[in-house]
Amino acid sequence: MMRIAEALQVFRPHRGDAIVVPGRGGRYWKDLTTRENLDVPLGDPAMGGHAGFALGLALAQPQRRVVLFDSEGDILMSLGILATIAEQAPANFYHFLLDNEVYATTGGQPVPNAKNVAYDKIALGAGYPRAYAFTEIGDLSGEIAGIFARPGPVFVALKVYPEIENEPIGRRRRWQTRSRDQVLADLRGGLGIAP
Repeated sequence: MMRIAEALQVFRPHRGDAIVVPGRGGRYWKDLTTRENLDVPLGDPAMGGHAGFALGLALAQPQRRVVLFDSEGDILMSLGILATIAEQAPANFYHFLLDNEVYATTGGQPVPNAKNVAYDKIALGAGYPRAYAFTEIGDLSGEIAGIFARPGPVFVALKVYPEIENEPIGRRRRWQTRSRDQVLADLRGGLGIAP
């Protein structure tokens, strides 16, 4: 297994001018990013919302890579999005799954059958042309350049350690300090789109 921050650090040199939807990894990504105007942290939308939003960005910006860091809880809440992504087949979409086997943001409840679900195989079954699974940071480091060298959509399942948040939501340290309006304004500016 790897730490979420380690996986994001491996990705960082390969980011280029990609739009990044950091999903549940957002609290770590905010300290690593150098292109905040191309980061689209949604905070904590209804579970399952990150992939559909990132797909919309990929379809709207086909000339620019879109990278999503999703969670297995989100995937399980909206499993049909995998088939939709595969059908739309955006060549610029790179879907990373941070699988910690628990619902970390709600107290660490176990994800059903967490040890046995092969999300990479589910993605392939849904129609993704390529999917990978990594449990070790060294293996991810060795393959990540090749993953980005080929077109998407691609699904990359990463086994990460659970980092459970037990602090009540109202008392958690906020990592997302920009409002949604500010995030969207920054993204428009980063993409050169007039308001």
